[in-house]
Amino acid sequence: MQPTSSNAPAPQDMRPLAVELDGVLARTDTLHEGLLRLLKHQPYLAPVVLGWSLRGQAFLRAEVARRVELDVTRLPYDEVLLSHLSEEKARGRRVVLATAADRRVAEAVAAHLGLFDAIHANGEPLVEPHEEARRTEPSKPLPRTLLKALRVHQWAKNVLLFVPLLAAHKALQLPLLLQSLLGFISFSLCASSVYVLNDLLDLDSDRQHPTKRRRPFAAGDLPVRAGLWMTPLLLGAGVALALLLPSSFLALLGTYYAVTLAYSLYLKQVMMLDVLVLAGLYTVRIFGGSLAVGVPTSSWLFTFSMFLFLSLALVKRLSEVRRLRQANESAAPGRGYMAGDYEQLAILGVSSGYLSVLVLALYITSREVTALYAQPERLWLLCPVMLYWVGRVWLLAHRGQVNEDPLVFALKDKVSYGVGLLALGVLLAAT
Repeated sequence: MQPTSSNAPAPQDMRPLAVELDGVLARTDTLHEGLLRLLKHQPYLAPVVLGWSLRGQAFLRAEVARRVELDVTRLPYDEVLLSHLSEEKARGRRVVLATAADRRVAEAVAAHLGLFDAIHANGEPLVEPHEEARRTEPSKPLPRTLLKALRVHQWAKNVLLFVPLLAAHKALQLPLLLQSLLGFISFSLCASSVYVLNDLLDLDSDRQHPTKRRRPFAAGDLPVRAGLWMTPLLLGAGVALALLLPSSFLALLGTYYAVTLAYSLYLKQVMMLDVLVLAGLYTVRIFGGSLAVGVPTSSWLFTFSMFLFLSLALVKRLSEVRRLRQANESAAPGRGYMAGDYEQLAILGVSSGYLSVLVLALYITSREVTALYAQPERLWLLCPVMLYWVGRVWLLAHRGQVNEDPLVFALKDKVSYGVGLLALGVLLAAT
């Protein structure tokens, strides 16, 4: 919607221009953001917060604002509206912040923006004749925004659930394939539930990041309250599908969710433990695929995946540390790494990637291979293919050409698709 018409009367006759903070000036609700920060750091206060809410919105806002200091400098402001307010103020018009937000928050915003002639907070009415400013930036298409919030492109990771079926050469058995598909959807829904929750808890650090600040909740394209109902809804749908599979799969799904939640709340801030957890979560997906169809998986596969995915997790951290160097920053917000860790991360990541190839070579010489492959010696071609791909990924990461998420890079990289097809051809030739 367009701002108020510029066909205004002379400055001495102009009515004050009043603007609401939540949902208008800022594309978010400061109360919801404050509640998230409070419960993230002090979850034991949840029953107390419920008691505050029973005493009214004003009391709840005051208690939250007293305990939580929002970073008002990084709120997703409506830049077009801000520009309009600045123009009106320059013409001599009074600009008033009239908001239901707590006075502490309103005063912090006013001090940061330096635009307002008066503040009416806590829902205090503005009795004089005035004109209300309206949000000017159009909303983005909801379906596309929801898909972005769910991070549907990350569902590609859950293709790992089909690996046990492929490794056992049973992918053409339709009942087992359907079970794997159910497991895939279940894992994907639960993963999206964690992604949404993670984005809600990481609003501050995401807004300081050059690309993550465009995520729907950080940018204000989706309201925080939407994420609060999306999280349990997605989890419930994932669990409902898991009930159609063996109980062991449901138990593993619960473990996966608990670990990913712990990662979002704390573990991602712990140096090295974060990448080990990420690598473990990839491996858990393979184990989940095994439990979904009742097909045992070789320990060789688990060992190979642990080293390979640790290498990819370190690629992600290397990219973040490289960005720190370019921005002349010393540490990443919400992470345990510093700019000086770049070389060591590279050493650890390359070593882990090549160890995965060594495990693959040892597997090819094992007795388990002869039971599955008619021409097992042809599998040796997988080793140079993997050496090439791992080496190329790390060289590109060193040059800054790999997205912070290596999965996103692989999905856009034509060479990676070619390597995947070549590896599939080797497997078929050995069968």
